[in-house]
Amino acid sequence: MANSHSPFHPIIYVRGYAMTPGEIDQTSADPFCGFNLGSTVYRAVAEKTRQPRKFVFESPVIRLATEFDYQDVYEDGYDILDPEWAANTDNRLGSRSIIIYRYYDEASRLLGIGSTPSLEVFASKLGELILKVRELICANPKNGITKTDFRCYLVAHSMGGLVCRGLLQNPKLDPGGAAQLVDKVFTYATPHNGIDLLGINPPSWLNLSDISNFNRQRLATFLDLEAAYKLTERVDWLPEARFASKRFFCMVGTNRMDYEAGLGLSRTFAGHGSDGLVRIDNATLCGLDARGKPTAPCAKAFTYRAHSGYFGIVNSEEAYQNLTRFLFGDVRVDIWAEVDAITLPKELRKSERQGQTVNALYQFEVLAAPRGKLWYLSRRTAEEDSVACLAHQHWLKAPQENGKLFLGSLFLADRARVNSRRKGLAYTLTFNVRVPDYEVERKLWVNQHFEGSYLFRNSLVLEITPPSADSGWQVSHAWQNQGVHSADHKLDGNLQRDGSLEIEVPFDSASEPGISGRLRFLLARWNHQD
Repeated sequence: MANSHSPFHPIIYVRGYAMTPGEIDQTSADPFCGFNLGSTVYRAVAEKTRQPRKFVFESPVIRLATEFDYQDVYEDGYDILDPEWAANTDNRLGSRSIIIYRYYDEASRLLGIGSTPSLEVFASKLGELILKVRELICANPKNGITKTDFRCYLVAHSMGGLVCRGLLQNPKLDPGGAAQLVDKVFTYATPHNGIDLLGINPPSWLNLSDISNFNRQRLATFLDLEAAYKLTERVDWLPEARFASKRFFCMVGTNRMDYEAGLGLSRTFAGHGSDGLVRIDNATLCGLDARGKPTAPCAKAFTYRAHSGYFGIVNSEEAYQNLTRFLFGDVRVDIWAEVDAITLPKELRKSERQGQTVNALYQFEVLAAPRGKLWYLSRRTAEEDSVACLAHQHWLKAPQENGKLFLGSLFLADRARVNSRRKGLAYTLTFNVRVPDYEVERKLWVNQHFEGSYLFRNSLVLEITPPSADSGWQVSHAWQNQGVHSADHKLDGNLQRDGSLEIEVPFDSASEPGISGRLRFLLARWNHQD
């Protein structure tokens, strides 16, 4: 019997890393460990000196309560793990509950002993919390949920995502089988491949403030990834046998300048291409099959937000929209750019024929926004160091393999339609390819270079109507070029065995230098039960 409450399962929030004893105490003193923080300022542009405009975001807790009827679990001052909570027979846990995993309480000088447990302890006790939540949810007759049908969501910030992965990936940390009860995982700014400061991964022996938790070799053991780490020297792998990659979402921050931790030293050490602490290249995940081969990348989206703070990723409208659409949405769209041909300037083609090495870094910008909204579900621009990149020599080496770039995933929600009379779900995708800095034998070639120019620049409106009892997928599109055009060109696609639809939209700069290829979209029903 399917869970009748799906997709509205209980949410367990797992907060991020607290460095100092003071930060740990502050965390323990907050009932929601930061998940209740909102924001009234919104930085819409990259320039830090420009005045932010007002945009009220009430916090994830309040929005989940007002929009989806979620409630916290605190009763009469007690949490569900406190014996006083269970002593009151009137206390019942609803299926739409937000549970805060307060794993720093034990480390707090206020509520604990002032000694921080290990990541392994954090992960194991997360499993115990999930089993406790299942027990309470199933004990409430109003829910009508059996232990077999119980499912929950994990939502985590920063190191909290590593805690979740430890439970999901390392069977030694999950003796009670709690991992199989997790339906989806959403992470904000998690260092899935550890942390690099000044280009160096913290050594395993650096135990000061538990910095060693972000050492990759240490994480390989914690995440049960020793074999994969030995081959790749990376730990941003999610074994499909333990947890399906399609059920995992990585929200990536790209604004380092608004991260004030350590008087700004953190953002300085993290460098460009980071949220001020976590490098963008370390903030995503990819699936891994039983043979140790990469499968599919996990869903990902990008926003111009810092790791935390007033302009932090957790208290942002963009991340909240991705969170709720991933958990409760109706359609999933995975997007790839596939490059078929790249044309160099005429002089550089001559240089290549003469045996000289010509290189360039093509930067792919992507901005995706649903119809009628003032924010982006995903925003990747060159100025924010978040673009997808393709090196010219890398492409020449293996065009078919290296020319495929995963740009991200979008989740669309029927409830969020601007016009309730329209069945289609629509969004705009701005897709740009920057003119690169061409190099000949590692020397900059500037003869015909125009800074800020594009090989290709356009916006695509895509309108999607999911299949129904009467009809199949209906998809239409329109390149915008100049002006705004309705999506009136129908697209035929290839229906997959699982019911998803693959469609392709060609792009061609028709210029010299230039680029051509296809945007490939994989559309799938999401949270849909036949």
